[in-house]
Amino acid sequence: MHISEGILSGAVLASGAALAVVGTGIGLKRLDADRIARSGILSACFFVASLIHVPIGPSSVHLIFNGVLGLLLGWAAFPAILVALILQAVFFQFGGITTLGVNTVVMALPAVICYFLFKNFMDKSPAWALPAAFAVGALSVLLSGIIVGLALMMTEEKFFEVTALVIGAHIPVMIIEGIVTCFLVAFLKKVQPDMLPGRRKTSG
Repeated sequence: MHISEGILSGAVLASGAALAVVGTGIGLKRLDADRIARSGILSACFFVASLIHVPIGPSSVHLIFNGVLGLLLGWAAFPAILVALILQAVFFQFGGITTLGVNTVVMALPAVICYFLFKNFMDKSPAWALPAAFAVGALSVLLSGIIVGLALMMTEEKFFEVTALVIGAHIPVMIIEGIVTCFLVAFLKKVQPDMLPGRRKTSG
């Protein structure tokens, strides 16, 4: 869901950069030594998953897994996603340097929102945890699409049709990521439940 360079207005780019700086700052502050390795691994997963993409106008369709990053990292999803986006922009010209802030917000902000919405369901029974996990995977993609749309429409109103196309094209991605997140949460609940957030843990 990268936004290419040369599309967004200067005001939108500046706003995105400011939000990305704030989010990354909070994420780095919350990133303790015990989670650095986890953040690196998840950042690499995000990097690889979003390499396979299909261009759609000024954006693209691809797997994101930002919901998984948000669920397991909380605020630390911001620096993890930022690092992956920098590498993609430098090595593969996905997105771009000027749109780095906006693209970071597009993918990291929904991750953090879903973390706070659903973290307290993860330590409950599967009847609660698994539907919540599906919602994390699907809703994070939907929110990313909405933020892409807002960024495009704040630049030019005629981008409304493109926005609808981008969100519509991501419906299969929402379903896939919801299912994958369900399987991941079910697996972690069995083998390493401490990786999942819950009421007894401090916020990310």
